[in-house]
Parts: sequence; structure tokens; C-alpha cells
Amino acid sequence: MCLAIPGKIVELIDGQNQVGIVEVTGVRRKVQLGLLEDDMPKVGDWVLIHVGFAMSKISERDAEEQMRLLMALGEVEQVMEEVRGYGLENSADRAGPVELNGKRYA
Repeated sequence: MCLAIPGKIVELIDGQNQVGIVEVTGVRRKVQLGLLEDDMPKVGDWVLIHVGFAMSKISERDAEEQMRLLMALGEVEQVMEEVRGYGLENSADRAGPVELNGKRYA
């Protein structure tokens, strides 16, 4: 199954062409933003991510709905597996319940 994972842009990396750091359920990862060059995300924007690429910008409400959908489908473990694969050294991965904007999803 192809997953589109909601993530919040928390940092734009200087010196790396169109790369940002997103936070997904408390885990931070590098993502490529080049597919959105016509409407480049800013810190605080939400994006849908697939295999390390930001595919589209979305609202915070849409991000919450996407996470609820993934939870309902039982795809949280696959989401976390994909997020861990994006790679960001010295980042602590976490397991257990997912949290998005202060809301816990079990």
C-alpha cells in the first residue's frame, strides 16, 4: 500500500537544495521539497510525504484527518517504518502511541 504521511515542516536546511526537516508523530526526518518548488513550504506548513518526498501541502486539519485514516486502517506501524527510513542521524525514534498536535492516537 502506498502511504501518504502528514508531516510538519520544522526547519529548512541551509546549503542543501530544497531539503527540509519534518516532524512526523514526534520523529524528525529530512525530506526533499523539490516537488513543491512552485509553492515551496515554509516552517510551520504541513505536507504529505511519501518515500522521503513532500508531495503536496495540506492544512493542519487535513493532516489530522489523514492520521486518523491511517490509524483506522491499522497502518501506524508501517507509517513509522517508512518515517524511520528517511534518515536523520542522531534522532530518537519512538514507538507506542502516535501523537499529532497534542492528540494521542492509539
